[in-house]
Amino acid sequence: MDLGLDGKVAVITGSSRGLGLASAQALAAEGCSVTLCGRTEATLHDAAATVARAGGSARQGPSHERVLTVAADVSTEGGVRAVIDRTVATFGGIDVLINNVGLARGGGLLETSDADWQEAIDQTLMPAIRASRLAVPHMQRRGGGAIVMIASIFGREAGGRMSYNAVKAAEISLAKSLAQQLAPSNIRVNSVSPGSILFEGGSWWKRQQADPEGIAAFIRQELPFGRFGTPEEVGSVVAFLASPRASWISGTSIVVDGCQSRAF
Repeated sequence: MDLGLDGKVAVITGSSRGLGLASAQALAAEGCSVTLCGRTEATLHDAAATVARAGGSARQGPSHERVLTVAADVSTEGGVRAVIDRTVATFGGIDVLINNVGLARGGGLLETSDADWQEAIDQTLMPAIRASRLAVPHMQRRGGGAIVMIASIFGREAGGRMSYNAVKAAEISLAKSLAQQLAPSNIRVNSVSPGSILFEGGSWWKRQQADPEGIAAFIRQELPFGRFGTPEEVGSVVAFLASPRASWISGTSIVVDGCQSRAF
């Protein structure tokens, strides 16, 4: 299926690995020019090569001119602005924004400090708010666009770390609110709620390395398909939601979890 994304410009935050990188690859393969951002130049360099290959797969070789990397800390206002400004300066505008950064520490209520809560907000929710606020005027100038928040099934139901659940629930709610606000500008906003996804260097990968028997038991108990999900399975959904093919989908959260979650 041609998703109708050829020539569009997409910004993907937190895109040097994992879900962000997979989303960037899927968008590049559909013909998007993409901006990758992260904190580490070396990791971004490798990610850019991967995305360029995906973008060039149907175009006789890698498409490096369609990939921009910006080393920035998007938990800061200046970092987010640098990503958006460089994208517009390089590609002329923005059509798609994928908000994919998140970090949350702490434990239960009594063990989680104010600093832990503030960090979860600063590292997860505020980057999505700031990036959306800066990107929307550029989308409006182009007659519309799409925003996708990478949330989690644990923003919809209990499970996982409390502070993570709270900020991911906030992202889902933010997407719903923005969808209603921005519909008159032909800008669609959705969230994607992945389940447990395995990729090298990710949290589940690290747990599997440390406790293979425990993770095997988790898979048997919690994952009906008998395996973790892959970043590519999430990236494909992100690309669809970002595309004109999803023109009547806005204000919802798409669950991509292999029926792991219990909520409807």
